Amino acid sequence: MALTTRSTRALGAVAAVTLAGAALAACGTEHTVQNAGAAHSAPSAPAVAPPATPSAPTAPSSAPAAKPSTGHGTPPGTARTPAGTGHHGSAHHGPAAGTGRPQAPAHGSDAPHGTAAHDPAVRAPDRGTAVTARSIQHGVEAPGRSVALTFDDGPDPMWTPKVLEVLARHHAKATFCEIGPNARAHPDLVRRIAAAGHRLCDHSVHHDEAQSRKSPEYNRHEILDARDEISRAAGSGDAPLWYYRAPGGDFSPAIRAIAAGHGLRPLGWTVDSDDWRRPGADAILATVNRELKPGAIVLMHDGGGDRSQTVQALETLLDRLDAAGYTYTFPQR
Repeated sequence: MALTTRSTRALGAVAAVTLAGAALAACGTEHTVQNAGAAHSAPSAPAVAPPATPSAPTAPSSAPAAKPSTGHGTPPGTARTPAGTGHHGSAHHGPAAGTGRPQAPAHGSDAPHGTAAHDPAVRAPDRGTAVTARSIQHGVEAPGRSVALTFDDGPDPMWTPKVLEVLARHHAKATFCEIGPNARAHPDLVRRIAAAGHRLCDHSVHHDEAQSRKSPEYNRHEILDARDEISRAAGSGDAPLWYYRAPGGDFSPAIRAIAAGHGLRPLGWTVDSDDWRRPGADAILATVNRELKPGAIVLMHDGGGDRSQTVQALETLLDRLDAAGYTYTFPQR
């Protein structure tokens, strides 16, 4: 009987353990079933999502706005190098063979062309967060009896060195408004100008005096391709481009916006020497003297033709300016 009682108690303990295990298993099963049921019912959550579905088709409509600009490259169906009008009998407008002139991106390309991001050599003056004004500049930096000398259409291997020599003798500074292909053809002169402390100015690719009647793409090409060529010619030194002077002063609001948008102040003048007409050194001097006053921006030429009269007149002009107590400055930005 004692054995039987002990056996019965052992069996009872086993049964209790078994029943407890079963209870735990049942509890786990219920928890699993609940979780499975929750997971199974989760797909019902997208019932809130459908309102987002109609907005999905709007994504493609914004895609074109995010497409990178092609800069000022040639649009389909237009010529890459439009014919310029020429100027003063100069033959400097056409691109020189074998000079590696940058080409426009292929049609449909998103690669920017003629921008600082495209060409690491391109450099604008460090002006912090200032925005370049679109108005045409007719003022100078220094107050009092000062004058800003500017020379257009170079650099020219014959006349630019002579102009630089005259300026050096008088310790005078000037701004050189250069034609892009000329700068590309004579990088040594561009670097010499910059090294002497003079400033560089963009004066377009083709010197087209009807530029304002052309398309925005054409104008971007004329301004920004020339800027790139001058910047590359100047090299990596401290020679930023400061201004853009439209050929013949042919500015339009669109041209001024393109220039200013790329850090180039539209540059005018207050005294036109008319030296491009080659009227003789005395006539050039008479024209300048008639219009000159403190704060003047004088327009002369170191390129675009025979500039021997300009060089002769410049020597005498600087003698007179020195004697009159003038100093030499730059146009304002």
